[in-house]
Amino acid sequence: MYRVLIVEDDEVIASQVKKHLESWGMEVSVARDFRNVTGEFLSCRPQLVLLDIGLPFYNGYHWCQELRKLSKVPILFLSSASDNMNIVMAMNMGGDDFVAKPFSLEVLTAKVQAILRRTYDFGPQTELLEYGGAVLDLDAAALTVGGERVDLTKNEYRILKTLMENKGRVVSRELLMDRLWETDCYVDDNTLTVNVTRLRRKLEGAGLADFIVTKKGIGYLVEG
Repeated sequence: MYRVLIVEDDEVIASQVKKHLESWGMEVSVARDFRNVTGEFLSCRPQLVLLDIGLPFYNGYHWCQELRKLSKVPILFLSSASDNMNIVMAMNMGGDDFVAKPFSLEVLTAKVQAILRRTYDFGPQTELLEYGGAVLDLDAAALTVGGERVDLTKNEYRILKTLMENKGRVVSRELLMDRLWETDCYVDDNTLTVNVTRLRRKLEGAGLADFIVTKKGIGYLVEG
């Protein structure tokens, strides 16, 4: 079942689109907090976003740029501003398609289904791990914090991925070394310590102090 997020401040349109897409077997959420669309996105983790241009606080172009910092998920713009300039701008901002208002629900559904087929029938689905402001894109092996990319080495990425996959649980040093051993280099206890220290320094530099907690003599923890 595909998940769709509707970012549309016209409650009538949002309700009609939601009901129609659900009749086609999709799981649909409607954004409520137009000050924090990225938060709505991370909570929903959709495979497709329907994004209006004229929104309260910040317009759809702004939110498209913010979502593109986090994910490659397809974005379909909805707008009554259907002149060529707006269509070109929507595509340049990272949109995948554009539907002009007023629109037929049947036509919209056909476009939604076509985008989903193109995106997911021929390639893997992007997965995100998110906690405490850190967003780890497993497809791109990339970390973003507050919309800014944080460069990680291969070992740092593997450590953070393992900890975030097990958030709320202590991960033993032995398990982390096993994960790092999957690379082509030898990893001993001291190597693990050095990598965790460097990872912590990068997280702190991005504003995430104490993101990784040490459990002395056992391992490390990202508290859930």
